[in-house]
Amino acid sequence: MSVVINQSAPNSSNTGGSVSHDSDSKTHAIIAYMLIITGLFTAIPMIIGAIWAMVKKSNAQGTIYHSHYCNATRTFWWTLFWTVLGCVLAGIGIGLLMLAGVWVWAFYRMVNGFAKITSDQPYPL
Repeated sequence: MSVVINQSAPNSSNTGGSVSHDSDSKTHAIIAYMLIITGLFTAIPMIIGAIWAMVKKSNAQGTIYHSHYCNATRTFWWTLFWTVLGCVLAGIGIGLLMLAGVWVWAFYRMVNGFAKITSDQPYPL
């Protein structure tokens, strides 16, 4: 009788079909969330947080935290798009409503993502 020992890495996705948890991926996603939330008030940290999420995203592949990196980067790019459009349309008044709406939307997505990641849940995409 022979014994087979599973020598896969502890954080690999070969865990019986379940997705692994990786504390480094969680920590980096939380950093990205906090920078983006701060950036909603001061702009520069949002750019740093988005870059941080884009750089660290590949390291989270196969973990439940990968969806949080997708959330952070998508929220950044859509926020940037709607903010630029809102600034262009600010002269006719509708842009100010767009800017307020995109701020609330981005804030909600970041807080919701932060709440899910602290509960070790993936972000529903």
